[in-house]
Amino acid sequence: MRTLTVIFLVLLTFMAPLSAEAKRIKDLASIQGVRTNQLIGYGLVVGLDGTGDMTTQTPFTIQSIANMLTQMGVNVPPASVLQTMLKNVAAVMVTADLPAFSRPGQTIDVTVSSMGNAGSLLGGTLVMTPLKGADGRIYAMAQGNLLVGGIGAGAKGSKVIVNHLSVGRIPSGATVERLVNSPFSQGDYITLELNDLDFTTATKMAEVINQQLAFDQPIASTLDGRTLQIKAPSGPARVQFMSHLENLQVDTGVEAAKVVINARTGSVVMNQNVTLDECAVAHGNLTVVISALNEVSQPNPLSNGTTVQTGQATVNVKAEKGAVIRLNKGVSLNEVVHALNTIGATPQDLLSILQSMKTAGALHADLEII
Repeated sequence: MRTLTVIFLVLLTFMAPLSAEAKRIKDLASIQGVRTNQLIGYGLVVGLDGTGDMTTQTPFTIQSIANMLTQMGVNVPPASVLQTMLKNVAAVMVTADLPAFSRPGQTIDVTVSSMGNAGSLLGGTLVMTPLKGADGRIYAMAQGNLLVGGIGAGAKGSKVIVNHLSVGRIPSGATVERLVNSPFSQGDYITLELNDLDFTTATKMAEVINQQLAFDQPIASTLDGRTLQIKAPSGPARVQFMSHLENLQVDTGVEAAKVVINARTGSVVMNQNVTLDECAVAHGNLTVVISALNEVSQPNPLSNGTTVQTGQATVNVKAEKGAVIRLNKGVSLNEVVHALNTIGATPQDLLSILQSMKTAGALHADLEII
């Protein structure tokens, strides 16, 4: 049998199997309407050390520079002249997340990404760039010096690059200019949205809220398996009410057994509730090798013959023997891992084995392929 090469990424290995766990409401749900908003903008980074866009191949950079200079009252030379002059400017996309309840004057971090063919943004400065939301309105203004987590150098065709040089960040690089209205303080009710659909958790959450925060009549009710409606006080008292509510402990019961498979990287992650029935597994590899040999037939000198190219291909098929292995029943995570390790398969082979075991009914878990 082959040497064990399977590497498992295991979560919660040392926890007792099938144990219930109490979690805070703030870890299980979010408040409807209290969310971040994505912002985006287009701008220019200046001050680069000759690593900007090759403007002959990025006409939008030339157009942007000409528009900016015109707005500042500068007579702009022809585009052909600008293309030969500019080497220290790069066109970039600026993105940021606007947190909930952000007020005008507060600052947020921004990410600056090159959208042309600039070699590096190291040492550059982002000029004033408006950041817009999905509705097209300006919510922040960004400007500042870029922080690039890398370095590069080159000479005479040789180049060394460490990390990524075409993306940088500006801590506190944008100032909020517009308030985003939130429904949090409006109406008599607030709505909680569970992170995962679970009717049991939603019901238990409503019960805990009614037991801890309700006095004469229930204030929380479930609308479905993900949403709860809660009657909350108005004004400043609502903030204090939410502080108590989000720290309440809810017994979520036994989580569903799940195995997450990443088909691209071959990683396998399983939680503590995965169990395995006794079964037999046989797995072998099939290898196909195709070798091509090209030959050229050259005619003699001064002859009227033509050059002919011939090709020969050799196909070899090798099938490894797969022994039948008996896997014992496993009711804990450690037992399941030990049973799967005895197969001696590679991570890529294990992906197919787990799917087959699930189809045969031997693996008690939901398979999620990402």
